Amino acid sequence: MDLRAYFQRIGFRGEARPDVATLKALHRAHLQAIPYEALDVQLGRPLTPDPAAAIEKVLGRGRGGWCYEMNGLLGAALTEIGFKVTRMAGAANRELLGDVVIGNHLVLLVEIDGQPWIADVGFGDGCQDPFPLREAAMTVGGYAFRLEMLDDRWWRFHNHEFGGAKSFDFIVEPADPELLAGRCEWLQYAPESHFVLNLIVQRYRGDTILQLRGRVLRTVTPAGVETHLIESADELVALLASEFGLDVPEAAGLWPRVVARHDEVMAASAAPEAAD
Repeated sequence: MDLRAYFQRIGFRGEARPDVATLKALHRAHLQAIPYEALDVQLGRPLTPDPAAAIEKVLGRGRGGWCYEMNGLLGAALTEIGFKVTRMAGAANRELLGDVVIGNHLVLLVEIDGQPWIADVGFGDGCQDPFPLREAAMTVGGYAFRLEMLDDRWWRFHNHEFGGAKSFDFIVEPADPELLAGRCEWLQYAPESHFVLNLIVQRYRGDTILQLRGRVLRTVTPAGVETHLIESADELVALLASEFGLDVPEAAGLWPRVVARHDEVMAASAAPEAAD
């Protein structure tokens, strides 16, 4: 891996050593510079959990990525620097959906001087900083998070109150590559997949989080959420460039589907009121 290209992409200018200070600096710089995005799912372009593919996409083409790509890239960089990194199978929203979601998220375990840390730049709007593997509540950038040990195997990370996903679970053991590949494929092609149904892009800008869900841009701060409704394909493409740093003009072709999905969701949310 070309570490110089990665450091340039995220704006890191310090000395990279396998220590806590470097891990924290890279983690935060990565989240500030590279957007979480699953546009390729909407565009019908195959994705893989292979870190080499993420390196080519994010560093070679200036794109962002989803969890397999974001944490795949960070994990490759940390390994190159000399960290001991374990790729673990996460389970986003397991508390709501059960074990069927195991492997729908990639989480990194990083060991520093014998101490385990969790690094995750692939949850979109999760914690900006890595954190030790121990039960704790934490406040980062004004957002409240919590790490909980559920039993003798499972851990649960609780996202902040405005997060796109409520939580993810994980077991501290190496992920089965076939499990990750299978869930990665399902998330791209299953009709009920959240990523198939919805255009999703997120990023940190300082302590503000931008969350694009179809036609709706949410601007999140610790104080609350403001929303903006996108009015056209041209506005969508311009917003991807100006707010997320993504030059993807072909996203204009997704506009009819984005509008249809928005209308479907709005109709469903209004149905109970109509029934009354």
